[in-house]
Parts: sequence; structure tokens; C-alpha cells
Amino acid sequence: MKKQKDFCWQTEQFDDIKILRYQVPAFERLTPRERILVYYLSRAACAGRDILWQQNNRYNLKLRRVLERVLAAFSGERDDAAFREFVVYAKKVFFANGIHHHYSMDKFAPRFTLDYWRKLTRDAGCGQEGRELERIVFDASYMAKRVLQEEGKDLIAGSANDYYRGVTQAEAEDYYRERDAEDDMPVSRGLNTTLIKDEEGQLQELVWKVGGQYGKELERVVYWLQQALPYACNAQQRKVIRLLVEYYRTGSLYVFDLYSIEWLKDTESPIDFINGFIEVYGDALAYKASWESVVQIVDREACERTRALADHALWFEQHAPTDGRFKKTEVKGVTARVMQVAMLGGDCHPATPIGINLPNAEWIRERYGSKSVTFDNITYAYDRAAETSGVLEEFAATEEEIRLAHSYGSLAGSLHTDLHECLGHGSGRMLPGVTTEALRNYYSTIEEARADLFALYYILDEKLVELGIMPSLEVGKAEYNSYIRNGLMVQLTRIVPGHDLEESHMRNRQMIAAWVYEKGRAEGVIERVERNGKTYFEIRRYDLLRALFGELLGEVQRIKSEGDYAAAARLVETYGVRVDRRLHEEVLERYRRLGVAPYAGFVNPRYVPVRKEGEIVDVAIEYPDDFLSQMMDYGMDIL
Repeated sequence: MKKQKDFCWQTEQFDDIKILRYQVPAFERLTPRERILVYYLSRAACAGRDILWQQNNRYNLKLRRVLERVLAAFSGERDDAAFREFVVYAKKVFFANGIHHHYSMDKFAPRFTLDYWRKLTRDAGCGQEGRELERIVFDASYMAKRVLQEEGKDLIAGSANDYYRGVTQAEAEDYYRERDAEDDMPVSRGLNTTLIKDEEGQLQELVWKVGGQYGKELERVVYWLQQALPYACNAQQRKVIRLLVEYYRTGSLYVFDLYSIEWLKDTESPIDFINGFIEVYGDALAYKASWESVVQIVDREACERTRALADHALWFEQHAPTDGRFKKTEVKGVTARVMQVAMLGGDCHPATPIGINLPNAEWIRERYGSKSVTFDNITYAYDRAAETSGVLEEFAATEEEIRLAHSYGSLAGSLHTDLHECLGHGSGRMLPGVTTEALRNYYSTIEEARADLFALYYILDEKLVELGIMPSLEVGKAEYNSYIRNGLMVQLTRIVPGHDLEESHMRNRQMIAAWVYEKGRAEGVIERVERNGKTYFEIRRYDLLRALFGELLGEVQRIKSEGDYAAAARLVETYGVRVDRRLHEEVLERYRRLGVAPYAGFVNPRYVPVRKEGEIVDVAIEYPDDFLSQMMDYGMDIL
């Protein structure tokens, strides 16, 4: 992507969040028909937004509507200190799709008074609704965690999301443990349902489908998918869209698996999309999937890198430092493409991943393969916004580390994502009879660690230089520096003082970094040094560090393949949860002086239909720069 000097990449910063924008250069190269397809798929991506809000907490939608009414009706002095605090609170709720922080899962605490809340809601004509929400907004102990991951507690009863109602962790685990062990094509049981206890104390599932739970929202998604259908790129994509519509109408997970398989087969469309109940990070037991959507356009020039990885997937599988019992003997259907995001929706907005590998069902991966996408315009926007942050210079151990980051950091980060998504998640196999349910609440952390370790092991391999994917092993060194620096220090800026790690990706990163640091201490692989009262972690032996990454990859693959829950719990709890309090305080103070927000999310582009005699003949793209206005517009968009 080409840098445009006059484009504003970061628009604002509030609390611990910065708001960025991304460009979609590939959109301009599409035909009018293809641009119309992007428009309709983007409408479908936005249409399911309310589903995620309800999944995150049953009071979220009611609160959002009150916030929207107050913001629209307020006629007082908007520069008043109390109102500014109200606006910051509203922005945080909009950003997180609810009352809990999108990463820490902690409930937001308003910095305005209860009396001021009552005045605002009364003046906006929603005083009664405001009263009903007072405990939700002001009682810090009520529904304190959206997702609870604390060992020894009831993870379901302690989580404030709306995936389970009146159900304990033990009851949920027992309910989903009853399955046919002989089924070699198991559906992802519980993926698209709310598990409740009825009036007679019996467990039952409310299915997310048209005519069922979230029916109104799914009707809107289906409407826009049907509008997109005539503009599909080819017959295969039309088949994919029809199956997705059927899945939303029936709620059948068998249909979802058929859809996933056909989606995998569509490797030619220049426009692709993700839409559905997919990722399970929001459920402590990793059964229930949040609703998400991404619309993406192929970046043909950037695909050579991922194509080379996909073409050699079997080589990487065979040479991985894992037990032969856990390796695939053949790698099927690995597709990897670099894409430009055209629209983010649901659990991918405003905060978004930079790469995705799907489907998640293990048996589909083994039989049909996987599709990996890397979002290069998102990565590019992050890089442009970070150019003057000073974070690298503050936490890098040496000038050489800074040089490597400036020279190769962007490529290293993209390669790590490619390896993680394209090969890491698609690698390995589970022993017969073992399912992902065996690792229960530790599955997400273990799976992310496995993909990260696969990427880390191979990013310092001469094979990538041989394939022309990277110019030298210095790229791998840059990534090692970045990973250790982030895993042991920089990511701690996202944690409230006194708290431990609960989010799966953060646990994964610290677990890996802390494990290799401890195991390599005797040989001085990574040295902890202090200069001028500041702590740094300096890698001294990259070769030995790579060997440690390989050793841990072998163990993590074994844990997943055998379903060793006890080993997963021991590894995660020992290395991935607890925070060094003294180091945490130091890191927070150093970061505070930089004035940089640790979290980032995006304002989406706006697609404007061009009409002729009432018919849409083309679509134009605009780049809004006001986050709050976009959130208000989304709230008013009924269809």
C-alpha cells in the first residue's frame, strides 16, 4: 500500500483507546458490479451489530439506547466537565459493544455522579429507563466481569455475558459432555444457542436463528445477503451465500458445517466475507460463538507471500518440532490470501484482528483444509499511527533492537500473522476420540499459543529466505525482539494495577515469553537488565531461543492432541496468569509518560450508492473521521 501523507490515520484518543482509520485502495480497482457487492455485504456486516451487544450482556442494548437518546437530546453546554465525562463513558461503551472493557473484561466505572445521570436521562425523556439501569451503571460489584477466567471460581455464574442463564459451570459442562464419541464429524455443539434453565429446572437451548433468539437481527442480515446474491462473483460464492442464509433460517449446525466447507472451496472470488457465529473467546468454556463479520477484497500484489507458505504447508508440517503422532500426513486445502478489509462488523469492530484462519472445526480442517486471510490495510494503518508513539524507543533494550524494528518490524509482524494464521492454526492433528472440549476453559489460550509458537519457530528458519518470503534472518530476529518485549512488558500497559491476565491472547503471549525466559536463564538466552532504573529484556542467543520455542511448541501440541487438561492448566496458570507487580508498576509509569493509548480501534469507511433512475449503478467510498457520529448513525440504521 502507498502512503498518503495527507490522510489522518488517528482521529482521537480517549481513556485507554485511540481511534484510527483505514484505507481501502483495492476498492477503487473493482468494477461497478463488484463495488455493489461490497456495499451489500457491508450492510449485512453491520446488520447483526445488535446481536453482539446482547450476547455481551443482556442490559447492553437498553443502555446503549439511553446513551444515544441523551447524546442526541442534550441541549446544555457540551464542554461542561461532567458532560465530557459522560461522553467518554458513552464512547467506551460504544467501543466495547457494551458495559465491559473489550480486553480486560472489567466493567466500566463512570466518572460522573448518579444525580447527573438522573438529570441527563430525565431531560432526554428516558428517566424511567435510566432508573432501571442505575445498578448496571453504578454498582461496580454487579456483573463485574463479562468473562471470568479465575481458577477455582464458577466461570459461568461469574461471567456477565448472556450465553447462559441460571446455569452453573458444572451443569454446562455436563450438558455438553453428553455426545456421541464415535461421531467423526461432530457439529460444534452449543455454538449458536443460549443455554437456559426452564421453570421446571431443566436445561434447554434457545437457538439463534430467524424466528428464534436474535431472530429480528438475523432477518436483517439475511435481507442484505439476499440483496448481495445477484452480484456474487461466481456460482460458488452464490452457493456459499445461499447456505449461510439457510443456516440463519434453520439454526442447523449441520448446515453451518456445509456452509463452512463450501466457503473453503471459494478461492477465486476477488471479494470474500466472513459472517456468522464464529469465535468462542467470549465464552469461558469456549462453546458459544460471538457474532462477527468482515468484508474483504483480495490484494493480488501482496498474495505472493502467503501463496508460497500455502504451497509448502506440508514441508512445514513435516519439519515441525512435534511428535510424529500429532502431525498430519497430508495437508489439504490450505488457502492463504492477503486481503484489504472493506468493512468490519460485530465482534471485529471497532477493535479488529489483523488475520483470521477458519473454519474452527478440527474435522473440517483435517478433511478439507483451512482458509487464512491477513488484513494488510489494517496492519498498515496500525504502523502509520505508531510511527511517532515512542513506545519502541522506550522499551527496546538496545539500539540494534531499534534498528531491526525500523528495518524489518513491519514485515516481521506481517509474516508472524501469515505463519500464525495460514500454517499455525492449520497444523497438527488430534488423537482419535479427543475433541477441543477436553481443554475446556484453557482451550483458547493453548490454541493461540500453538499458532504463535509455530510462527515463532519458523520465522527464524532459512526456508523463508530460500522461498524469497523474507530477505534475511534479521526479520526473524526483529520479531523475536518484538514478541519478548511485548509478552513480558508492553502488553502489561493494558492491565489495571493489581489485576492478573484473563484474556486468552494476553495469557498466551506472557506464557510463551515467561516460559522461554525461565528455561533459558542458565544459558543466558534472554537477560533481564536494568539501566537508569528501567527494566529491559535483551535476547543474547537467538538460536537457543528458537530451540526453546520449538520445545514448547512440541509440548503445547501434545497437550492439544491428547486433550491433557491438567497439563494445560499447569502451563497457563504457572506462566500466563500472574503479573509481576513491581515490573507492572514500572511499565505503567513509563507508558504513561508517553501519553499513548494502549488499545486501538477503527472508524469504518462509508459506502454511498450511486443511483440512476432509481437503480444502484455504482458505489462510492468515503472515509468518515468521527467515531461518535458513526456510532450514532449505526444506532439509527434500522435496515
